[in-house]
Amino acid sequence: MEQNPSSPSQPYSAEELVPHSGDMSLVDEVLEVAEESLRARLTVRDDDIFSRNRRVPAYVGIEYMAQAVAAFSGYHAREAGQPVQLGFLLGTRRFASNVAWFECGCQLQIAVERLLQADNGMATFECRLTGEGIEQTARLNVYQPDNIEEYLKEKR
Repeated sequence: MEQNPSSPSQPYSAEELVPHSGDMSLVDEVLEVAEESLRARLTVRDDDIFSRNRRVPAYVGIEYMAQAVAAFSGYHAREAGQPVQLGFLLGTRRFASNVAWFECGCQLQIAVERLLQADNGMATFECRLTGEGIEQTARLNVYQPDNIEEYLKEKR
């Protein structure tokens, strides 16, 4: 992962950077941003839509990572004077987790680094999620079309 991220030049909240709302807004705070990376934080909540018996399945870590990628994209869009746009998680490769679930209340940090950005809106990110006794890694393939409304209209 990139070694020297800096604090965001603009103090955007996670809600301003990730195009999710309500129960699906899972990232609490963006800690650091650089040209090719971002670091975020969240607390696993008992009122999380994925929570069962005060636990959240470890595979939800992929969604946490995807929302950190969305925050990365949202941050760079905002900095360029563009609106935050929806994107799509196309796939996950090399997902590894040393836990089967997260306990509600635990603090997690997510680090994402952009490895590849194609002109057609596809990108690949290396992701790492950590917490006390927790480590997950994955490579996420994502897609963000230039015009989301046009793209969704084509898919109907």
